[in-house]
Amino acid sequence: MRMTFLTGVAFAALTVPGAALAQSTGSVDFDNEIVVTGERASDVGGVKVPDTTKAKAVLTQEFIERQVPGQTVNDIINMVPGVSFQNNDPFGSAGGKMYIRGFDNSRINQTFDGVPLNDSGNYALYSNQQLDPELIEQVNVNLGSTDVDSPTAAASGSTVNYRTRNPSEEFGAKLVGSVGDFSFFRIFGMVDTGVFTPWGTRAFFSASSATNDTVYGNVDQPTFKSRKGGINKQQYNAKIYQPLGNNGDFVSVAGHYNENRNNFFGSVSLRTDRAVPGGFPQTRDARDYGIARCQINNTATPGVADAANSCGSAFDERFNPSNTGNIRINSRFTLTDGLVLTVDPSYQYTKANGGGTVVAQEGFRDVDPGAGTSLQTGYMSGAPYFGRDLNRDGDILDTVRLLAPSQTQTHRYGLIAGLRYEINADHTLRAFYSYERARHRQTGQVGRLKADGSPVDVFPVNDPMVDVNGNVLQKRDRKSIASLNMFGGEYRGEFGALTVQVGGAYKMFKRDLNNYCATSSVTGFVECFGTNDAGLAAWLAANPTVTTGPGVISPVQGPQQRIRKYNKFTPNAGVTFDFTNALSMFANYSKGVQVPGTDNLYNAFYFPANTPSANPVPETTDNFDGGLRYRSSKVQAQLGLWYTIFKNRLASSFDPETERNVYRNLGRVDKYGIDASIAYQPIPEFQIYVFGSYLKSKIKDDVLNGTDANGDPIFALTEGKRESGSPVYTIGGRAQGRLGPIELGAQVKRTGQRYVNDQNLPLTIGGVEVYGAKAPAYTLVDLDARVGLDWAGLGDKTYLQLNVVNLFDKLYVGGFDGQLAVNTAPNVQIGSPRTFIGSIVVSF
Repeated sequence: MRMTFLTGVAFAALTVPGAALAQSTGSVDFDNEIVVTGERASDVGGVKVPDTTKAKAVLTQEFIERQVPGQTVNDIINMVPGVSFQNNDPFGSAGGKMYIRGFDNSRINQTFDGVPLNDSGNYALYSNQQLDPELIEQVNVNLGSTDVDSPTAAASGSTVNYRTRNPSEEFGAKLVGSVGDFSFFRIFGMVDTGVFTPWGTRAFFSASSATNDTVYGNVDQPTFKSRKGGINKQQYNAKIYQPLGNNGDFVSVAGHYNENRNNFFGSVSLRTDRAVPGGFPQTRDARDYGIARCQINNTATPGVADAANSCGSAFDERFNPSNTGNIRINSRFTLTDGLVLTVDPSYQYTKANGGGTVVAQEGFRDVDPGAGTSLQTGYMSGAPYFGRDLNRDGDILDTVRLLAPSQTQTHRYGLIAGLRYEINADHTLRAFYSYERARHRQTGQVGRLKADGSPVDVFPVNDPMVDVNGNVLQKRDRKSIASLNMFGGEYRGEFGALTVQVGGAYKMFKRDLNNYCATSSVTGFVECFGTNDAGLAAWLAANPTVTTGPGVISPVQGPQQRIRKYNKFTPNAGVTFDFTNALSMFANYSKGVQVPGTDNLYNAFYFPANTPSANPVPETTDNFDGGLRYRSSKVQAQLGLWYTIFKNRLASSFDPETERNVYRNLGRVDKYGIDASIAYQPIPEFQIYVFGSYLKSKIKDDVLNGTDANGDPIFALTEGKRESGSPVYTIGGRAQGRLGPIELGAQVKRTGQRYVNDQNLPLTIGGVEVYGAKAPAYTLVDLDARVGLDWAGLGDKTYLQLNVVNLFDKLYVGGFDGQLAVNTAPNVQIGSPRTFIGSIVVSF
């Protein structure tokens, strides 16, 4: 029967790279209806449209390897309808901003061999920390829904899943060397062991290193300096694969480590009035990513109040280092005929921070000036007071600039387990359980800077500075335990041409929050004293109350623990119907949920624990999508319509100057749109792919935006307006051809206008319009060319490749966070310029 045959094919698919399309081993095993034979199994130029109940798009290694070597996978999927990604640099090492169907980074669930990659605290995605693309067998995008067993708190809608290639059964090696503009140099190496035991064991090992400058403009100008080697990235991966019998059972163990050393760059205020320096450039010639020169001041005169050095204070000089790693186990065991167990445990580690400096005080702070007796040390009012000599000039009169990043260290454990039972050839059930526990330690220790403003150690947590009494001074000090227990099930049945898939999960989230500082601001500012209990008591005595609302006086919230629990059932249901062997339709409904992130919950510590403001509610989405597909050996096409109802839409924007997230609740937001793509390969030597999408969002009500001098509410005029940040439309395509040993490819992507604020009004500061309501649309064109070297006797897997990014050197507004305010200009990235990259790839 058809179902039995497909099940057998799906089992084999687990050992064949490229067959798996879902995130966990259990999802891969259950979704066997997407693995078929004959014409419908084909992809076209690395583009595949799987026949699932959800709107999905898949890019295989054939597509991935044409892109810039080392490029982040999030930029590669920018060629998928509904996806909008603004890369901060041409190489994938400096981060970026992504939206899918209007869902921003923090609402897109991204997984790596089933391991969730969203930050466990604020749910952010870090595109510069992704897997080397040479190791990605394929990436698949759920455009508007998540997998039912997804163990994530950030699953409002859309999922990006990518899976690592399996080791080859034959011994082999691959070496990729790339050079390019801005001193780009990257080398990648991989070795496959082949089968090396009688039981079929095989493995691969890989390593890569990439460096480039972050200065793209005229660095000879006297007002700018170059930071050579501004980005330094290295990555190591390994995987060992052990098949168990010949029915698709296996165990694989994989490890990943990524280290980034880069500084912020290219971020400027989005204003064109030129009233202040550093606004967005108006021409390509004015585009400059240089770093402002600083005035080195090493003077340390005894008995004189020496001023702090300015070096290191510029935004572009801030380092953004990260060490990330994980261990992943994927496994599948056939317990008996028709009964299969899958188990995927994982562990992740993160050590990272977000730059920034502070002017520290050598002296004391008088907490109670009237008394004149409460001189204290601590991290108060945004500055640390040490009470000791920091520059070794014999006095404590001076101010000294220090490194003061927001440090995060995370230990994260996860498990996805599933049990699938095949009732008969046409009906299958599975049950699953997911668990996650993340210990999230967020601190703000300070460290020393060199004379030129660069850190002595990019991680001050390694050797934190202390005050005169030995207390570690820091701007924040908190520990969170984010945990999830999830139970669920899924059923799939085939009724002739109709396939039905129904499932659901009950998610139990818990947030154990411990803030060891006093909260002094609703935007997250705190007063920290370490173990100095006397200093904390003195500050609280001097600041007993705050105003938390119109006419509402509340006690200041000191160090405390709060526990928040959120439980939610998230159903998922869909159907496919085959009209012909090639033409089918699909429809799907899913419910998404995102519980409040730790940043938002800690900001809520400003309010007494039993008040509504201290207890933000989860966001929920109801996602509907449906459409048509046509799939053959020459054509892969999909047309989809979708509608999302977003409730309690919490939005945040990051202020890089204060290093704080500012939150706002847009209430209900309705979003809908259309996505379409078609890949066509008339002959083996030529293929063409085009795609497009349109997005409409509508905020249902005006949003509370503070109070006036009389305590009356002020509302932002958001009713009927679009959400900011995401483009109105995207359209693009790719063409690729081969003539003998030469292959040429060209791809184009036009990104539509993006509203800067949720009121859809021009930015106006001091009565002067400094920018319009929308960032203008822009079009980017990339080229790639490949020359095979088989004719030179070097084998059919050895070739030269040239990539050109932003061929026409378009000046455009890169990534930015949308905002509610119309009287402040957000920081935006300057889109990266035209870039040439040449590579040699040697494989055997």
